[in-house]
Amino acid sequence: MKTVVVIPTYNEADNLPEITTEILALGIEGLEILVVDDASPDGTGQIANDLVQRYPGKLHAMHREGKLGLGTAYVQGFTWALEHDADFIIQMDADFSHSPSYIPKLLENIKDYDVVVGSRYVRGGQLDERWGLGRWFLSWWANSIWTHLILGVHTKDATAGFKCWRRSALEQIGLDRIQSNGYVFQVEMAYVSEKIGLHILETPIYFEDRRIGQSKMTVPVKFEAAVRVFEIRWRHRRVQPASRAIEANA
Repeated sequence: MKTVVVIPTYNEADNLPEITTEILALGIEGLEILVVDDASPDGTGQIANDLVQRYPGKLHAMHREGKLGLGTAYVQGFTWALEHDADFIIQMDADFSHSPSYIPKLLENIKDYDVVVGSRYVRGGQLDERWGLGRWFLSWWANSIWTHLILGVHTKDATAGFKCWRRSALEQIGLDRIQSNGYVFQVEMAYVSEKIGLHILETPIYFEDRRIGQSKMTVPVKFEAAVRVFEIRWRHRRVQPASRAIEANA
């Protein structure tokens, strides 16, 4: 079975070597990494190329011409993985907010589900203690109130960026229908997943604040994501709801 871990990057030169090394050190058979870099000015792309040479056949790099956005980075990365015969596709950040140590658990659980979500908001999930009250409230409100109120999403961590997908799940979604290009991409994927009836499991993770560098989640980015939730509802209004099977692994 082949697994591809898709990692979008923009200015992650200090994090990329360490996180890719930790992922490959897990020793998971058939696991490969795809780095999707948006022409990072800090040299992340060249570091990715160096890692490709260090780990031939295990690590791959996709270079895009400019900062084109998280959503399209994932769509292109997922498409590449499907074209290269991946059975499972994992999405995660490069900044250690998502610990590689959870990857074996995601792969163990995906045997019985279409999507496994590394969730901050199911029982056992935790946020970094360094988060301020304002940041915590915005994240909680977006997941517990806003997406549930506007979209009816049942997934507790609808903005989660740490997920494992079966190839069949991404094929059923149809990546060409996903148009969100910022962090709201995660919400759109969660919404469509539920509407088409994918079998979803949320499993708890500890979400660590990034170790190095600055977060790209600015207040304007969060505000834009909140507004675009209405676009998602309109865009997929004709998608027929199917049975929603959401389970929380306590």
